[in-house]
Amino acid sequence: MRREDLADADCGIAQALGVLGDWWTFLIVRDVAGGTTRFDALQRELGVSRRALTERLAALVEHGVLERRPYSAHPPRHDYLLTAKGAGLLPVLIALQDWGTRHLMGDGELTATADDASAEARRAHALVGRRLPEVVLPGADGRPVTVTTPDVWSVLYLFPGAYAPGTQGYPPGWAEIPGARGCTLESTTYADRHPAFEAAGVRVRGISTQRPDQLAEFAAYAGLPFPLLSDQDGRLAAGLLLPVFSAGGVTRFKRLTMLIDPTSVVRAVQFPVTDPAGSVDEMLALARDHATIPG
Repeated sequence: MRREDLADADCGIAQALGVLGDWWTFLIVRDVAGGTTRFDALQRELGVSRRALTERLAALVEHGVLERRPYSAHPPRHDYLLTAKGAGLLPVLIALQDWGTRHLMGDGELTATADDASAEARRAHALVGRRLPEVVLPGADGRPVTVTTPDVWSVLYLFPGAYAPGTQGYPPGWAEIPGARGCTLESTTYADRHPAFEAAGVRVRGISTQRPDQLAEFAAYAGLPFPLLSDQDGRLAAGLLLPVFSAGGVTRFKRLTMLIDPTSVVRAVQFPVTDPAGSVDEMLALARDHATIPG
Protein backbone atom coordinates (compact mmCIF):
# COMPACT_ATOMS: atom_id res chain seq x y z
CA MET A 1 0.00 0.00 0.00
CA ARG A 2 1.31 3.43 -0.91
CA ARG A 3 1.74 5.99 1.84
CA GLU A 4 -0.79 8.26 0.11
CA ASP A 5 -3.37 5.46 0.20
CA LEU A 6 -2.64 4.80 3.85
CA ALA A 7 -3.07 8.46 4.74
CA ASP A 8 -6.49 8.51 3.02
CA ALA A 9 -7.77 5.40 4.77
CA ASP A 10 -10.91 5.79 6.87
CA CYS A 11 -9.02 5.36 10.13
CA GLY A 12 -7.50 7.90 12.52
CA ILE A 13 -4.42 5.74 13.08
CA ALA A 14 -3.79 5.40 9.37
CA GLN A 15 -4.29 9.12 8.79
CA ALA A 16 -1.89 9.97 11.61
CA LEU A 17 0.72 7.64 10.14
CA GLY A 18 0.30 9.45 6.86
CA VAL A 19 1.72 12.54 8.61
CA LEU A 20 4.11 10.80 10.97
CA GLY A 21 5.35 8.41 8.36
CA ASP A 22 8.64 7.21 9.84
CA TRP A 23 10.55 7.04 13.07
CA TRP A 24 12.70 10.09 12.25
CA THR A 25 9.57 12.23 12.35
CA PHE A 26 8.70 11.08 15.88
CA LEU A 27 12.26 11.80 17.00
CA ILE A 28 12.10 15.30 15.51
CA VAL A 29 8.92 16.03 17.46
CA ARG A 30 10.55 14.54 20.58
CA ASP A 31 13.61 16.78 20.30
CA VAL A 32 11.64 19.93 19.47
CA ALA A 33 9.53 19.28 22.58
CA GLY A 34 12.77 19.05 24.53
CA GLY A 35 13.94 22.49 23.39
CA THR A 36 16.10 21.59 20.38
CA THR A 37 14.45 23.89 17.86
CA ARG A 38 17.11 24.87 15.31
CA PHE A 39 18.09 23.00 12.17
CA ASP A 40 21.78 22.51 12.90
CA ALA A 41 21.10 21.42 16.48
CA LEU A 42 18.46 18.94 15.35
CA GLN A 43 20.79 17.48 12.74
CA ARG A 44 23.56 17.18 15.32
CA GLU A 45 21.29 15.47 17.86
CA LEU A 46 19.63 13.10 15.39
CA GLY A 47 22.54 12.31 13.08
CA VAL A 48 20.22 12.52 10.08
CA SER A 49 21.24 13.92 6.67
CA ARG A 50 20.44 17.57 5.92
CA ARG A 51 18.22 16.53 3.02
CA ALA A 52 16.21 14.06 5.07
CA LEU A 53 15.81 16.54 7.91
CA THR A 54 14.77 19.32 5.51
CA GLU A 55 12.12 17.10 3.94
CA ARG A 56 10.66 16.00 7.27
CA LEU A 57 10.64 19.48 8.78
CA ALA A 58 8.90 20.83 5.68
CA ALA A 59 6.27 18.08 5.91
CA LEU A 60 5.64 18.76 9.60
CA VAL A 61 5.25 22.48 8.90
CA GLU A 62 2.94 21.73 5.97
CA HIS A 63 0.73 19.55 8.17
CA GLY A 64 0.64 22.16 10.95
CA VAL A 65 2.57 20.08 13.49
CA LEU A 66 5.44 22.59 13.60
CA GLU A 67 5.67 26.27 12.86
CA ARG A 68 8.71 28.22 11.73
CA ARG A 69 9.61 31.34 13.71
CA PRO A 70 12.46 33.52 12.37
CA TYR A 71 15.33 34.38 14.69
CA SER A 72 17.72 35.78 12.05
CA ALA A 73 17.01 37.76 8.89
CA HIS A 74 20.53 37.77 7.43
CA PRO A 75 20.99 34.93 6.80
CA PRO A 76 17.41 33.72 7.19
CA ARG A 77 17.19 31.25 10.08
CA HIS A 78 14.21 29.78 11.91
CA ASP A 79 13.26 28.01 15.11
CA TYR A 80 10.90 25.07 14.66
CA LEU A 81 8.27 25.08 17.37
CA LEU A 82 5.34 22.84 18.23
CA THR A 83 1.92 24.16 17.36
CA ALA A 84 -1.15 23.27 19.41
CA LYS A 85 -1.66 20.46 16.92
CA GLY A 86 1.91 19.29 17.49
CA ALA A 87 1.55 19.48 21.27
CA GLY A 88 -1.35 17.07 20.90
CA LEU A 89 1.22 14.44 19.95
CA LEU A 90 3.04 14.60 23.29
CA PRO A 91 0.84 11.98 25.01
CA VAL A 92 1.58 9.67 22.05
CA LEU A 93 5.33 10.09 22.61
CA ILE A 94 4.93 9.46 26.33
CA ALA A 95 2.87 6.32 25.69
CA LEU A 96 5.53 5.03 23.29
CA GLN A 97 8.22 5.71 25.85
CA ASP A 98 6.28 3.95 28.60
CA TRP A 99 5.57 0.93 26.39
CA GLY A 100 9.16 0.66 25.20
CA THR A 101 10.59 1.03 28.70
CA ARG A 102 8.19 -1.49 30.24
CA HIS A 103 7.90 -4.12 27.53
CA LEU A 104 11.12 -3.84 25.48
CA MET A 105 13.71 -2.68 28.02
CA GLY A 106 11.94 -4.14 31.03
CA ASP A 107 10.19 -7.35 32.02
CA GLY A 108 6.65 -6.06 31.44
CA GLU A 109 5.86 -5.61 35.13
CA LEU A 110 4.05 -2.44 36.23
CA THR A 111 6.27 -0.37 38.51
CA ALA A 112 6.55 3.22 39.68
CA THR A 113 10.27 2.98 40.29
CA ALA A 114 13.41 1.62 38.59
CA ASP A 115 16.72 -0.08 39.30
CA ASP A 116 19.80 2.06 39.85
CA ALA A 117 21.47 0.51 36.80
CA SER A 118 18.43 0.73 34.51
CA ALA A 119 18.19 2.66 31.24
CA GLU A 120 15.61 4.91 32.93
CA ALA A 121 18.07 5.79 35.68
CA ARG A 122 20.83 6.52 33.15
CA ARG A 123 18.46 8.73 31.16
CA ALA A 124 17.34 10.56 34.31
CA HIS A 125 20.87 11.29 35.51
CA ALA A 126 21.88 12.38 31.99
CA LEU A 127 19.63 15.40 32.62
CA VAL A 128 22.40 16.90 34.75
CA GLY A 129 23.88 19.78 32.77
CA ARG A 130 20.84 20.13 30.52
CA ARG A 131 18.85 23.33 30.27
CA LEU A 132 15.14 22.87 30.80
CA PRO A 133 12.89 23.86 27.90
CA GLU A 134 10.60 26.80 28.51
CA VAL A 135 7.51 25.15 29.94
CA VAL A 136 4.45 26.78 31.45
CA LEU A 137 2.13 24.52 33.46
CA PRO A 138 -1.20 25.18 35.16
CA GLY A 139 -1.02 25.61 38.90
CA ALA A 140 -3.56 24.21 41.34
CA ASP A 141 -5.78 27.24 40.64
CA GLY A 142 -5.55 26.64 36.89
CA ARG A 143 -3.43 29.73 36.22
CA PRO A 144 -0.27 29.27 34.12
CA VAL A 145 3.02 29.13 36.02
CA THR A 146 6.55 28.95 34.63
CA VAL A 147 8.39 25.87 35.84
CA THR A 148 11.60 27.79 36.50
CA THR A 149 12.28 31.45 37.30
CA PRO A 150 15.44 33.36 36.28
CA ASP A 151 17.92 34.13 39.05
CA VAL A 152 16.37 31.63 41.49
CA TRP A 153 17.48 28.12 42.46
CA SER A 154 14.62 25.62 42.29
CA VAL A 155 13.79 22.14 43.50
CA LEU A 156 11.23 20.34 41.35
CA TYR A 157 9.94 17.13 42.85
CA LEU A 158 7.87 14.93 40.56
CA PHE A 159 5.47 12.48 42.19
CA PRO A 160 3.01 9.80 41.00
CA GLY A 161 -0.13 11.09 42.69
CA ALA A 162 -1.46 12.41 45.99
CA TYR A 163 -5.11 12.96 46.89
CA ALA A 164 -7.04 14.46 49.76
CA PRO A 165 -8.94 11.93 51.88
CA GLY A 166 -12.50 11.37 50.72
CA THR A 167 -11.81 12.37 47.13
CA GLN A 168 -11.60 10.06 44.15
CA GLY A 169 -8.09 9.52 42.92
CA TYR A 170 -6.08 6.43 43.70
CA PRO A 171 -6.83 3.65 41.21
CA PRO A 172 -7.45 0.07 42.32
CA GLY A 173 -4.26 -1.72 43.31
CA TRP A 174 -2.27 1.50 43.84
CA ALA A 175 -0.67 0.23 47.04
CA GLU A 176 0.62 -2.86 45.23
CA ILE A 177 2.52 -0.86 42.57
CA PRO A 178 6.19 -0.73 43.65
CA GLY A 179 7.22 2.86 44.35
CA ALA A 180 3.76 4.42 44.05
CA ARG A 181 3.13 5.03 47.74
CA GLY A 182 4.74 7.83 49.73
CA CYS A 183 3.60 10.96 47.85
CA THR A 184 1.79 12.47 50.83
CA LEU A 185 4.77 11.80 53.09
CA GLU A 186 7.15 13.34 50.56
CA SER A 187 5.01 16.46 50.13
CA THR A 188 4.48 17.02 53.85
CA THR A 189 8.19 16.55 54.48
CA TYR A 190 8.93 19.24 51.89
CA ALA A 191 6.37 21.41 53.70
CA ASP A 192 8.14 20.82 57.02
CA ARG A 193 11.55 21.67 55.49
CA HIS A 194 10.22 24.61 53.47
CA PRO A 195 11.66 27.29 55.82
CA ALA A 196 15.10 25.70 55.46
CA PHE A 197 14.84 25.71 51.66
CA GLU A 198 13.74 29.34 51.75
CA ALA A 199 16.66 30.23 54.00
CA ALA A 200 18.98 28.66 51.43
CA GLY A 201 17.39 30.78 48.68
CA VAL A 202 15.81 27.75 47.00
CA ARG A 203 12.23 27.61 45.73
CA VAL A 204 10.28 24.32 45.94
CA ARG A 205 7.59 23.16 43.52
CA GLY A 206 5.82 19.82 43.25
CA ILE A 207 4.70 18.49 39.86
CA SER A 208 2.27 15.71 39.07
CA THR A 209 0.16 14.66 36.08
CA GLN A 210 -2.99 15.09 38.17
CA ARG A 211 -5.65 17.63 37.27
CA PRO A 212 -5.31 21.10 38.84
CA ASP A 213 -8.49 20.63 40.92
CA GLN A 214 -7.10 17.41 42.40
CA LEU A 215 -3.85 19.19 43.26
CA ALA A 216 -5.78 22.06 44.84
CA GLU A 217 -7.69 19.66 47.09
CA PHE A 218 -4.50 17.89 48.14
CA ALA A 219 -2.54 21.11 48.72
CA ALA A 220 -5.32 22.45 50.95
CA TYR A 221 -5.53 19.20 52.89
CA ALA A 222 -1.74 18.95 53.39
CA GLY A 223 -1.28 22.68 54.06
CA LEU A 224 1.50 23.00 51.51
CA PRO A 225 3.31 26.38 51.54
CA PHE A 226 4.56 25.99 47.96
CA PRO A 227 2.75 25.53 44.63
CA LEU A 228 1.84 22.29 42.93
CA LEU A 229 1.81 22.22 39.12
CA SER A 230 -0.06 19.95 36.72
CA ASP A 231 1.69 18.30 33.77
CA GLN A 232 -1.53 16.61 32.69
CA ASP A 233 -0.78 17.38 29.01
CA GLY A 234 2.71 15.88 29.18
CA ARG A 235 4.73 18.94 28.17
CA LEU A 236 7.43 18.45 30.78
CA ALA A 237 7.31 14.64 30.65
CA ALA A 238 7.77 14.54 26.88
CA GLY A 239 10.25 17.39 26.76
CA LEU A 240 12.64 15.74 29.20
CA LEU A 241 11.77 12.07 28.51
CA LEU A 242 11.01 11.69 32.19
CA PRO A 243 10.34 8.23 33.67
CA VAL A 244 6.62 7.47 33.70
CA PHE A 245 4.17 4.63 34.25
CA SER A 246 0.47 4.22 33.61
CA ALA A 247 -2.10 3.42 36.28
CA GLY A 248 -5.86 3.89 36.27
CA GLY A 249 -5.71 5.01 32.65
CA VAL A 250 -3.49 7.97 33.57
CA THR A 251 0.18 8.49 32.76
CA ARG A 252 2.03 9.27 35.98
CA PHE A 253 5.52 10.35 36.94
CA LYS A 254 7.86 7.97 38.64
CA ARG A 255 9.24 9.74 41.70
CA LEU A 256 12.14 12.00 40.63
CA THR A 257 13.61 15.25 41.97
CA MET A 258 15.73 17.86 40.17
CA LEU A 259 17.79 20.77 41.48
CA ILE A 260 17.71 23.59 38.92
CA ASP A 261 20.12 26.54 38.89
CA PRO A 262 19.14 30.18 38.16
CA THR A 263 19.84 29.67 34.43
CA SER A 264 17.38 26.72 34.27
CA VAL A 265 20.18 24.14 34.05
CA VAL A 266 19.75 20.86 35.95
CA ARG A 267 22.50 20.53 38.56
CA ALA A 268 21.43 17.38 40.44
CA VAL A 269 18.93 14.54 39.99
CA GLN A 270 17.52 12.07 42.50
CA PHE A 271 16.28 8.90 40.80
CA PRO A 272 15.15 6.38 41.75
CA VAL A 273 13.76 7.78 44.99
CA THR A 274 13.18 4.87 47.36
CA ASP A 275 12.93 6.89 50.60
CA PRO A 276 10.42 9.72 49.98
CA ALA A 277 11.05 11.46 53.32
CA GLY A 278 14.80 10.88 53.48
CA SER A 279 15.24 12.17 49.95
CA VAL A 280 14.00 15.60 51.07
CA ASP A 281 16.85 16.01 53.56
CA GLU A 282 19.30 14.77 50.94
CA MET A 283 18.02 17.36 48.47
CA LEU A 284 18.17 20.08 51.11
CA ALA A 285 21.86 19.28 51.65
CA LEU A 286 22.47 19.30 47.88
CA ALA A 287 20.62 22.59 47.51
CA ARG A 288 22.60 24.23 50.29
CA ASP A 289 25.89 23.10 48.74
CA HIS A 290 25.02 24.17 45.20
CA ALA A 291 23.27 27.42 46.02
CA THR A 292 26.40 28.74 47.71
CA ILE A 293 28.44 28.28 44.50
CA PRO A 294 28.51 31.58 42.51
CA GLY A 295 26.93 31.37 39.04
